[in-house]
Order: sequence, then structure tokens, then C-alpha cells
Amino acid sequence: MISNQVLKEVETIARQAGAAIMEFYQANDFPARISVQAKGDDSPLTQADLAAHEIIHTKLTTISDAALANLPQLSEESAAISWQERQQWQTYWLIDPLDGTKEFIKRNGEFTVNIALIHQRQPIAGVVYAPATDTMYSASQQLGAFKNSSPIHARQNAKPETLKIVGSRSHQSPDMQAYLDQLKQPYEMVPMGSSLKLCLIAESQADLYPRLGPTSEWDTAAAHAIVLAAGGEVNTLDHKPLSYNTKESLLNQHFIVN
Repeated sequence: MISNQVLKEVETIARQAGAAIMEFYQANDFPARISVQAKGDDSPLTQADLAAHEIIHTKLTTISDAALANLPQLSEESAAISWQERQQWQTYWLIDPLDGTKEFIKRNGEFTVNIALIHQRQPIAGVVYAPATDTMYSASQQLGAFKNSSPIHARQNAKPETLKIVGSRSHQSPDMQAYLDQLKQPYEMVPMGSSLKLCLIAESQADLYPRLGPTSEWDTAAAHAIVLAAGGEVNTLDHKPLSYNTKESLLNQHFIVN
């Protein structure tokens, strides 16, 4: 559904959004310049989020595939679209202009630009760009998954002696330790921010990512597409594929990535 040319165009859009974010990130008067506000869920919103949102929103309407250019867009910074309208969508863009805003504010580099293409409730293509390290993940069902244009694959460590379990730097669910306690083999934690957690699974740098705390659909969709194209899975705790745009709430169920 998405050609290599269009995937490259979406990568370019993510880079442009990332460049706008980095203008704030590298400013001498950071963090004063970024004007942190609280959103409705108390997560932070900065001017960098809004600048990246505007670039992505505008540029996606100019990509070379007219059908994809005319698709609806759902972004974290424009999430007020009603369920009555949204439930009619079969295919749409799902965007997080700046995922990992807390990591951005901490200046640890672990933040991303996320752009996903959703079709019939599943992510079929995605781009995750980490501008602080100039790292680009991209994928589609037809083309496979890539990191900086090189193919990546999940599940390359068939029987690890020690499980590498990726977890959040900024959010730690109280249910997480209970989950870890029931594991039957040694493990080590790999802390990471934003959607990069899923990308570590996609490139076999980690084996398991249990997410037992709240996430929104735009947080996961692009990296979810990369995991799937790399041969991994993202399933809910009842072993069903994590799906999108199935309900009025835009919060995900808890899920496991492997």
C-alpha cells in the first residue's frame, strides 16, 4: 500500500520535524525557551511539539501518492476529532510529533518523531526518527523494517540465557515488578525512553518489552509497525494483536512486545 518512494518521503518529513525540534533542543536558553505547558492528562506540551506537528500535518498532504496525501490525520496535538467521525476511518495517518517529551525536557536524547499509517485497525507502515542521534527507523508490511536504511529483524536471539527486558526511563508501572517476579529465567533491564523501546525489540537489541502502564495510540503505532515488519509481535495481555481506532478512548490496553 505504501511504496518505497513514499516511505522515503515520510522519512524526509520526520527529519524536517526533527530539525525543528532540535532548534529548540540546542538553544542556549533551553529549557526556558520551550515554554512547557501541561496537557489534559498532565503530560507536558512544548513549543517543539507544536512546531513538529505543523510540519508533519502540512507535509503529509503533499506526498506523491495522492490517495495517501488525502487521508485523515490523527495527531497527539490534534486529538479532538470525535469518535463519531473517527470510527468511519479505514485508513489514516497516526502521528506523535514529539514522543518522549519528558526525555526531551531532560535532554537525554531519547525522544522521537512518530508517523504511522493505520489500515483496518493495524499499523501497516511507520517511521520513527530520533533527531538527537540522527537515527531513522522505518518499515512497511511489503518492504520490511530498516534502521538507517539497513534491514533489521526481531527475534534473532532464539534462546537468550539472560532476557533483556526494555523498560521506561520516565514511567514505571507498579505492576511491572510483579510481572518480572513471575519470569522463570534471569533478566536484565534495558532502560529507554519513548517509542525507541519497541525499536530495540525490532532490531533484536532487547527480547521483551512489557508495557503495564498507560500509553496512547500515537505513542506506539509507528514503532508497532516497525516491530511487525521486523518479524516481532505486539499483543495485549489476552494474546490478541494490539489494535487501533476500535473505541472512543485513545488509550491502549496493556501489551507485550517480543
